[in-house]
Amino acid sequence: MDLRHLKYFLAVAETRNFTQAAASCYVAQSALSQQIARLEKDVGAQLFSRTSRSVRLTAAGELLEPLARRILADVDNAQAALDALSGLRRGRLRLGLLQTRASSVDLVEVMADYHARHPGIDFHVTNAPSAEMAAAVLAGDLDIAVVGLDPHQVPEGLDHFVLDRDPLVLVVPAEHALADGGDVVVDLADLPESHQLIQFTRGSGLRRQVEAAFARAGVEPGRHFQVGQIQDMVRLAARGIGVTVVPRSSVFGRDGLLPYGARALRIADEAAVHTICVVHDSKRLAPAGAAFLEVVERHAVSG
Repeated sequence: MDLRHLKYFLAVAETRNFTQAAASCYVAQSALSQQIARLEKDVGAQLFSRTSRSVRLTAAGELLEPLARRILADVDNAQAALDALSGLRRGRLRLGLLQTRASSVDLVEVMADYHARHPGIDFHVTNAPSAEMAAAVLAGDLDIAVVGLDPHQVPEGLDHFVLDRDPLVLVVPAEHALADGGDVVVDLADLPESHQLIQFTRGSGLRRQVEAAFARAGVEPGRHFQVGQIQDMVRLAARGIGVTVVPRSSVFGRDGLLPYGARALRIADEAAVHTICVVHDSKRLAPAGAAFLEVVERHAVSG
């Protein structure tokens, strides 16, 4: 089985279009179609069901897709391991980063430190919901991911360590009934039934942790809508559009002041935290990834 055939197969599987797949692989469509046909002959099964309007994976194609990704990832890791014999002079690190920031560890500084130590390693950075990135690590599509998942939410088969636990706070406008001055501690069950909740991206670790906090409080989140940026969530809450629950580090800057004239209220539930984990597969981790973990752990200790 030719590795090139697997790359062509995955390109078609991702685009569901032979023309687009050929363009992404920089080959003529006729050549790509011929290579796919050879692969189908090698495996003894049809991999795609083609019509004039659509291309979809057959059962054999669906079976081959994750295996092909793992095979190509292993080849990349093998090359990286060989490169490491010369001192990590070249290579690639496929890194997944959560969309919210860790409070005690500045990941930009981690990346800068890593680059200074290993300038020949290229970063390929992905931002996606935490569950998707953890699945990508498990599938071999990412080397390491920093995700907003509790340890029990990390997929079986992955290694992890907790990078930070950032308390969640309830952000409300300054005139809100719960914001009556002083160091206020609230229970989510104290929210009026008519409240509107501003939620973060569906599938994100933060969204899961906020929903879990409401479940522990024994109440439904109520009416809600979704926003893809933490700062927009805080600004909307400050303007009275609704209330939101976010990590404390996301709303308090270095000066310790909450922006936009909002109020951040402590939540009585001590389990209401934004847990941030670093996940990887130690059985498949290339030297470039192992070196990145060392830098992350060094910053976590010093932070």
